[in-house]
Amino acid sequence: MKNKKVKVESLTTKKGNKRRQFLKMSGLALAGSGLLLSCSDDDDFTEPNPDPDPELFDLGGGDLGVLNYAYALEQLEADFYTKVLNGSYWSGAAMEEKQILEDLYNHEVNHREFFKAALNTNFDAEVVLPESLEFDFSSVDFSNRDSVLSTAQLLEDTGVKAYNGAGKLIETAAYLVIAGKIVSVEARHAAAIRSIRGNNMNNFKLFAGDDIVDPITGLDGAENPSVIIDAAGGFIVTPFTANQLP
Repeated sequence: MKNKKVKVESLTTKKGNKRRQFLKMSGLALAGSGLLLSCSDDDDFTEPNPDPDPELFDLGGGDLGVLNYAYALEQLEADFYTKVLNGSYWSGAAMEEKQILEDLYNHEVNHREFFKAALNTNFDAEVVLPESLEFDFSSVDFSNRDSVLSTAQLLEDTGVKAYNGAGKLIETAAYLVIAGKIVSVEARHAAAIRSIRGNNMNNFKLFAGDDIVDPITGLDGAENPSVIIDAAGGFIVTPFTANQLP
């Protein structure tokens, strides 16, 4: 079987609307462990349904779909923090902020590499999301503190919602344990970024504000993959489908 090709096309006509939708969905005024999962149970494999466009990669369903989905989000976050550390804001930032952002970069790269290894260990190459997704962060000014930190908050808040929403779709207990460990790290990231921004704005409740934690239930939000992927389209250049995920 030949590897599926990934169709790359420009999304410039939709980026403005997608960006606004992403901001609205995330509540802003869109993910480590060294353990590699090796599962020999064939039930863990879900063959993707035929895609109407054979050139367009589909994430698949079941555990495969969820892992590909998480891998895409982690590629997005790792790419963002790579650009942050290469930008002029980070190089001139206060030492504490530099250390936090460097830690977040290392975590997200570790998450990305974990999903890459887990997918390649447990699934055939032709159904694993390519490792070279392209992203567009042209809306971010990497020389500007507020632009960087507001986008970091956006991504981390959305990452928490993404993992919370995908948990119910995971079929294998070992994967669910790892997802729980990663989402807790994503939540720490979100709190750290919100604390930095909150202190600067003298808003010390921002780290767990009502815009992200339900004041009645005390719970973080959760969104289905289709909602997250659609909203994150403003940052994603390489298109793919998620026909088997809700």
